[in-house]
Amino acid sequence: MDHDFWHQKWRDGQIGFHEKDVNPLLIKNLPALKLPGPSRIFVPLCGKSHDLAWLAEQGHTVVGAELSQQAVEAFFEEHEMVPTVTQSGALRRYRSGPVELLAGDFFDLTEQDLGPVDAVFDRAALVALPAEMRRAYSARLRALTGTAPQLLVSFDYDQSQMKGPPFSVPASEIHAHYDPFYTVDQISSEPISGPLGQRTKGSETVWILSPG
Repeated sequence: MDHDFWHQKWRDGQIGFHEKDVNPLLIKNLPALKLPGPSRIFVPLCGKSHDLAWLAEQGHTVVGAELSQQAVEAFFEEHEMVPTVTQSGALRRYRSGPVELLAGDFFDLTEQDLGPVDAVFDRAALVALPAEMRRAYSARLRALTGTAPQLLVSFDYDQSQMKGPPFSVPASEIHAHYDPFYTVDQISSEPISGPLGQRTKGSETVWILSPG
């Protein structure tokens, strides 16, 4: 993970990847995870996403991991929450009510830091990483979460037309990373919309990864 690249993005306010509203695919597809009730949901590479607050409003406990301490602090400030800050291994833990965010490198996160989780929402993590890091990421996420079920969003577009991130991660790669460990179901695929859709044409796909 290129720390300097992402830190510079946040310092310069070049955060077009940050959505101004809750991701509609999360709202639409969260029931597909079939969570039995209030659950502990992990959001890797979460930025200051409004998805975190929305999940908490649905009664869930939310834990996120984010490289940028600036982004983590901005989330709590924008939502008028005052977190308790402690050190957790190599990361800093910010906690307020049902939301806790771990600031630091995802690959420095340990199972002890994260604790048990019931599900994962990956909208902006797998697609944020270059190809050479995605296999290591998917393996580490699986180890951290005990192969918890995932709601995963990916993009598929002509990578030669746009450098990324977000990167194109086609269905063949999703299956290569996850088929040995999950039942992988594609539940929707729609044309890319929003700011990214103005930059490139392709599909935005939602997957459910169920253990077993």
